[in-house]
Amino acid sequence: MQISELSDRSGLTVQTIKFYIREGLLPKGSAVSATRSEYGRTHLERLRLISALREVGDLPVAAIQQIIAAIEDDGVSLHDLFGTTQYAIGPHVAAPHDPNWRAAREDVDALVRELGWNVTDRAPARDLLAHTFVALRRLGFPITLTDLRPYVRAATEVAEHEIGRVAGDAPRARTVHSLLVSTVLYEQVLTALHRLAQEDASARRFGTG
Repeated sequence: MQISELSDRSGLTVQTIKFYIREGLLPKGSAVSATRSEYGRTHLERLRLISALREVGDLPVAAIQQIIAAIEDDGVSLHDLFGTTQYAIGPHVAAPHDPNWRAAREDVDALVRELGWNVTDRAPARDLLAHTFVALRRLGFPITLTDLRPYVRAATEVAEHEIGRVAGDAPRARTVHSLLVSTVLYEQVLTALHRLAQEDASARRFGTG
């Protein structure tokens, strides 16, 4: 297909497609003349993936570039690809010079060890959780393992479900899409369902109608 058809089918402008090509997010088309290139289904699938990462995942181009580079490197294992995706997504929270934050980070590290989770020290989620712990304590809600247990159980169950859906023997492109869908898009699903469930629980417990 020509770039105009690729634009129609992807819902993206020709200018946006050319931008993604320049940024290395999308491979160039096959040149059929000095002024025309042909694009295939792989281009359309890549554009749909990029759109999902940008629009739903709200990822910047730089993060998507890191993910795409890992996707195209067959030497990157699935676990390393998953890590690249996680760390590119972030969020990258700057560690403040705050003893409260350092104490919270130590609590997070202790929690990960206690749970026996195999997570690197540089995982962005460690810092994110530490910042959240600090905010909760400042609001008068100190963290206890009892408070965390329901969230740990839910997170473990969801993670096992997501990773279990990834078929290691499937074509790499399909496997990559499964990883990205679980990491970026289904996280939004989980957030939305959590909020809906909260509203339902509140209505049943505190509602008057």
